[in-house]
Amino acid sequence: MNTLPVLRDRRPAVVTIDMHRGHLDPAVATMPLPAETAARVTAAHAELLAAARSRRIPVVHVVTGYRSVEEIASNPWWSAVAGSDASRANVLHHQLPGSPGLELMPAVHEPGYDLLVTGKKRYDCFAATDLEHALRSRNVDTLLLTGVNTNSCVLATAISGNTKDFSVVVVEDCVDTMDPVLHDAALSVLRQAFAWVAPSEEIVAAL
Repeated sequence: MNTLPVLRDRRPAVVTIDMHRGHLDPAVATMPLPAETAARVTAAHAELLAAARSRRIPVVHVVTGYRSVEEIASNPWWSAVAGSDASRANVLHHQLPGSPGLELMPAVHEPGYDLLVTGKKRYDCFAATDLEHALRSRNVDTLLLTGVNTNSCVLATAISGNTKDFSVVVVEDCVDTMDPVLHDAALSVLRQAFAWVAPSEEIVAAL
């Protein structure tokens, strides 16, 4: 799909999902993307976000964080896969208090301009956060979604944003996953039913 019509005369915000060290910094990540993938996605974000800020487009970072392991373990599926051979086997150790993984990657964060929504507890960035309030209060009607993971948090947030009647655009080169085999499948689901999907170059040109 051509993204130009959906971005014309709209009020977009970039919403990054879990662009934190817990996924993207190989030195501390508890659920890491492959190092090469993490570096590529982080670099793509730096370019996109610089372009958004130069156009005075809001940038909102949503970051997972838990007060205790019980807040993670209350999800039955996560409890079931913890310690197994699943890609989320380390989930009960992910984004707990004091973890360096809670920090955003420095290349994506501009203090004083960017807005932080912390304490995300589940895949959907709207669930139990004030993300929708932050967006509506800034008259945002279009989401430029980026981040991790394509097949879980990005997909769930795109679906939720769609049902809330936001226009959702997924920035193709600014999303990826620790489940690489499912990246393209998730993008196909998004394109077919929930969102526009386009590379950052095309999106920036349309803004």
